[in-house]
Amino acid sequence: MTKKLPYYCILLLLLFQHSFAQQPKKPTASEIYNQIEKLNFLGSALYIAAHPDDENTRLISFLANNTKARTGYLSLTRGDGGQNLIGTELRELLGVIRTQELIEARKTDGGEQFFSRANDFGYSKVPTETLEIWDKEKVMSDMAWIIRNFQPDIIINRFDHRSPGTTHGHHTSSAMLSQELFTLANDPNFEPSQLQFVKPWQPKRLFFNVSWWFFGGRDKFEKADKSKYINLRTGVYFPSLGKSNQEIAALSRSKHQSQGFGSTGVRGEDMEYLELIKGDGITDQQNLFEGIDTSWKRVKGGAPIGETIDFILKCFDFKNPSASVFDLTKVYRQIEQLDDSHWKKIKLEEVKNIIANCAGLYLEAVAEEQSVTPGSNLKVKWEAINRSPVEMKLLALQLIPQNETLEQSYPLKNNLFESETITVKVPKDLPYTSPYWLNEKGTTGMYTVNDQQKIGYPDIIRNLKVTFSILVEGVQIPFTREIIYKYNDPVKGEVYRPLDVVPKVTTEILNKVQLFKDKKKQSVAIKVKAGKDDCSGTIQLELPTGWAVTPAYMPFQLHKKGSEKTVTFEVTPPNYATEATAKAVATIEGERFDHQQIIIDYPHIALQQVLLPAEAKFTRADVETKGKNIAYIMGAGDQVPQSLQQMGYTVTLLKPEKITSSQLEKFD
Repeated sequence: MTKKLPYYCILLLLLFQHSFAQQPKKPTASEIYNQIEKLNFLGSALYIAAHPDDENTRLISFLANNTKARTGYLSLTRGDGGQNLIGTELRELLGVIRTQELIEARKTDGGEQFFSRANDFGYSKVPTETLEIWDKEKVMSDMAWIIRNFQPDIIINRFDHRSPGTTHGHHTSSAMLSQELFTLANDPNFEPSQLQFVKPWQPKRLFFNVSWWFFGGRDKFEKADKSKYINLRTGVYFPSLGKSNQEIAALSRSKHQSQGFGSTGVRGEDMEYLELIKGDGITDQQNLFEGIDTSWKRVKGGAPIGETIDFILKCFDFKNPSASVFDLTKVYRQIEQLDDSHWKKIKLEEVKNIIANCAGLYLEAVAEEQSVTPGSNLKVKWEAINRSPVEMKLLALQLIPQNETLEQSYPLKNNLFESETITVKVPKDLPYTSPYWLNEKGTTGMYTVNDQQKIGYPDIIRNLKVTFSILVEGVQIPFTREIIYKYNDPVKGEVYRPLDVVPKVTTEILNKVQLFKDKKKQSVAIKVKAGKDDCSGTIQLELPTGWAVTPAYMPFQLHKKGSEKTVTFEVTPPNYATEATAKAVATIEGERFDHQQIIIDYPHIALQQVLLPAEAKFTRADVETKGKNIAYIMGAGDQVPQSLQQMGYTVTLLKPEKITSSQLEKFD
């Protein structure tokens, strides 16, 4: 039987999106115990800086794993202006990589990740320049939105707002805006349109995380008077994790592979220094939350929940975590009955995860293909297994975003595998999978995101999910999983991939920059790739008036999904100097397709599909050249050699370590 899922459930699921595109983690009993401790702490800290890799992973890890606080990192940019030591991707594609590296870092150190719409446009000397290019008002709006959503009790700045011109303008700007938003986020007159979704919020304290590099070196910092700073001892060891805080921080830091930030963990005493910028002072330097009620008593009607969790912690059986499930379902029911919307949503998700972990409940929905087109049918195999004596029953599968429920009746007995293959109808209007912040053209300083509720969300939004409605010890609990794809690799074993929604066909102009140094025609190659079986239509190259393209269009036919075909057009430029944007457009039964598919695949992050306009830059310019032979040393993502070749040069690529004077003599 099929029935509709209530609309409010769709909104709730959008709030708690988790990526399962990589192999799901299976926590140990000690890790589960830590999760229960965190369930009993109702406090949050937000760390703010400008770029990926600006964050202090030692402090984030300490707050998340020692204090047990909900800890977030707000990076104002996605690091688009950085270098790339692992590949050729630059600008927005590098931003996609660094976004994923930050997400992986937070999975490691226990934090959560957020971004504003600001673009890392490159180095800026002063914050005035930064804020002009960024659009200060929009960045402030984004920061207010994230603060109001996250509701941090404390905010920690990586940089000093009082030192413009002494460091990267992005760095100082992040601190300047943070200290301004400390009170402004609580002003109902600031960005009032946000208040239909969130409430004004006033953090209790704002800190500046002091570091030795603000003093010009470690030696100077050692000699400096640090009596005015809070001296927070962060060099702790976690026996339940088998790692020191610094070791966890190093693992997190090492996720920034594109920036070459691999780190070695250390052990022993360590100290972080913080300066109180705003808010109430503290007397206990080891408790940044001093005077803030972080117990369940901060929530109306929450005191009994804390008592139940205390009992669970006291009686927790490390050899049999499932013994705690019955009491955890009691906690779930107690939280459900709360009126408070903020902590209720957060803690419901936490306790559901803990219940599944304690019971060894494994839920998965696997597509038979890695990609699917809107309007098509997709076979999905779901799996459910309860690896505990806890009484469970699968009641229904809810398909998202189809808003349908498939009623089931499967008792989930101890260690007995249940599975079935179902056919999922993919909605015709389902958006393609791609970073949402790249869907519209932005400016030099800002990405364009018009949907308020997407702002701040770190990852690609994946819409195809399954919610398993399971009766656990008499309590009905929904567990949502993304539909993913996986396969077995002979070398790597089980490999997980995200499920991507793709166009029926994608196009790509193979040469992204084409120079016409005279009025002679040139060949332009376009690649067409099928997103489904049996694709046929026409392909054309669109250019402004003055440019001539022959033929006007070309037919294509692709029988197999993933197959490709390259077609060639002849382009004659105008007689005058000009620039133009060329677009490769495929048409199938009147439907227009003009996206290029880019796949980013590195082992340390989830596979990423990026869909960008299938465009290229054509330049008509009278160019006078001298010489013929050029030696060239490649940089990251470098496409200059192709342009030099178009100008008529013979280009030889050299490696710096192998250059000799005799080699250079033969070049012009």
